Amino acid sequence: MRITVSGPPGSGTTSLAKYLATQHRLEMISAGEVFRQIAKERNMDIAELGKLAENDLSIDALIDARQKELAQKRDNIVVEGRLSGWLVENADLKIWLTASLGCRAKRIAQRDEVDEYTARMMTMVREACEARRYQNYYSIDIHDLTPYHIVMNSELWITGQLGAIVDTAISCLKK
Repeated sequence: MRITVSGPPGSGTTSLAKYLATQHRLEMISAGEVFRQIAKERNMDIAELGKLAENDLSIDALIDARQKELAQKRDNIVVEGRLSGWLVENADLKIWLTASLGCRAKRIAQRDEVDEYTARMMTMVREACEARRYQNYYSIDIHDLTPYHIVMNSELWITGQLGAIVDTAISCLKK
């Protein structure tokens, strides 16, 4: 089974993907972790790397190509990343998570140990930057959710509850 989990920063994609990987014994591939690692290697924060990526296609191309290649070669995976639902065309289940900017900024502030205002501003800059890159590089409108089978607001439920919804979908697919 191939599952993708996508959504904006702070929507809970990594948490849900980890849950699904554990519950269903799937290998997890995370584009966000690759992006954060590249930022760290270059002594940048993710917003700075995002700005650089606007003018350097090789950054996104590397992340996206690696993610797509790994996903196509493996069967039992969950692929987490903003474009996973678009790039992993042969996924059995494509999930999009959403939450309000305020909720996501709180989560990001806790995760990245910054204040909420900074998290909100960095998130807005990052999302605008990503939207431009995805449109320019791939002609993908990140706000177009047509590739996704399930769209959930992660503000309403904790990870295990979101996971239970997806568990039900997975069991239906296996029948």
